[in-house]
Amino acid sequence: MKKSIILLLFSALLLMLIPMHTHAATNQTKIILDGQELVLPSDVEVVNVRNNIMIPIRVVAENLKFNVKWDQKTQNVNIEQASNAISLTVGKDQATVQNNNVKLNIAPQMIKNTVVVPLRFVSEEMGLRVGWNNKDKIVTLTSNNVSQPTSPSNGNDAATNLVHDITYANNQLVVSLDREVAPVISTLKNPERIIVDFPSTNFGNMGQVPSGGSMGRLDVNEFPSVTEIRYSLFKNDPPQVRIVIELNNISSVNYKQQTIAGKFILDLSMANEPTTPVNNGKKIVVIDPGHGGSDPGTISFTKKPEKHFALALGLKVQALLEKEPDIELIMTRETDIYPTRPERVKLANDLNADVFVSIHGNSVTAAPQISGTETYYYQRESSKALATLIHKNLINALGFNDRGVKNGNYQVIRETTMPAVLLEIGFLSNQIEEEAMMSETNLNKAAQAIVDGIKEYLKL
Repeated sequence: MKKSIILLLFSALLLMLIPMHTHAATNQTKIILDGQELVLPSDVEVVNVRNNIMIPIRVVAENLKFNVKWDQKTQNVNIEQASNAISLTVGKDQATVQNNNVKLNIAPQMIKNTVVVPLRFVSEEMGLRVGWNNKDKIVTLTSNNVSQPTSPSNGNDAATNLVHDITYANNQLVVSLDREVAPVISTLKNPERIIVDFPSTNFGNMGQVPSGGSMGRLDVNEFPSVTEIRYSLFKNDPPQVRIVIELNNISSVNYKQQTIAGKFILDLSMANEPTTPVNNGKKIVVIDPGHGGSDPGTISFTKKPEKHFALALGLKVQALLEKEPDIELIMTRETDIYPTRPERVKLANDLNADVFVSIHGNSVTAAPQISGTETYYYQRESSKALATLIHKNLINALGFNDRGVKNGNYQVIRETTMPAVLLEIGFLSNQIEEEAMMSETNLNKAAQAIVDGIKEYLKL
């Protein structure tokens, strides 16, 4: 009897130690659109928040094919489809539908750095009928103009085209097929993506065929302008192969397509990549707003990610430097994307830049009273000289506590080959300093100080 009681108490203790989650992940949730199960990317998470199914805006754009516009600054999502249009804002339980205010059961939210919106509301406002099977966790979406097929297809009939190989080289996506097919190509923003859909097409005898709703991926490590190329069987009946090309640090997308001898070719050599400036005698300055995209950086006192501060200040520096006639400016990012640290280093080194400046905000959550500006360089005297000048200007402009110029072993200043510095403007973990850093006045002052330090170093 005593053993039973001890075992019961031990079991209860274990249950108490298991963490409870407010957002229950529902990876098993299936979404059926017009009879076809949507194949969701493996890194996409459908969540159930207070009995409301929430989906990332990436699914709304890529899978439901609605036109989505995301404004990072206002945290606003605009979704359009034909004449239907809705506007939602993260954290607000009111939406705008055709210029009318509508109360939401639940507000859009930011979960794991991804914006999620209520599936039922968005789908119904876009003209879809919504069904929910709670037992099997299945969402059914049906277009009002869809009629049911009279006879099902097994997805492998004689009309089905087959993909035998997918490669990417020399800025070209090459897809080998049984026969010529006209794919449907669309583009999406934030980040820039090209979506290529092959109708009535399945995978043939190619290697690494994705199965069970998973995705295949190409190795694009050698292509800094491409973040990822993923492919999947997007629909089963009739089959449809989808290829998504996610681009890196591209402000606009240009491409041309052709089909030659059973190969579909999408040429991205026309894409608006950051290009090496011509030898025009100007000084090349690379400004690197830290973090971005999937990398939020540190979190501020008011729970805001560092990446937003770094980009806000970086864009102000950009606006000032673009007015300088003797400077050729290159930005590692202008939007909320994540160039990896090696990509930032490679960009600066390939350009043979004269100056590299990485912008950051500091944080020590365990000691929120700590404040001040500090500037880092790595070993080179030229980098130390640049750091000293920019740091002096920042201290004079902002008046924050002077924490000095320091030698720091950070990859973006260690592996770059030109004078390079990493700026920690102030401590986002300090309530007073965060407020000061994010004020429009101090952002302008900090931007001007950085520019003045760069110009002083370059003797311009």
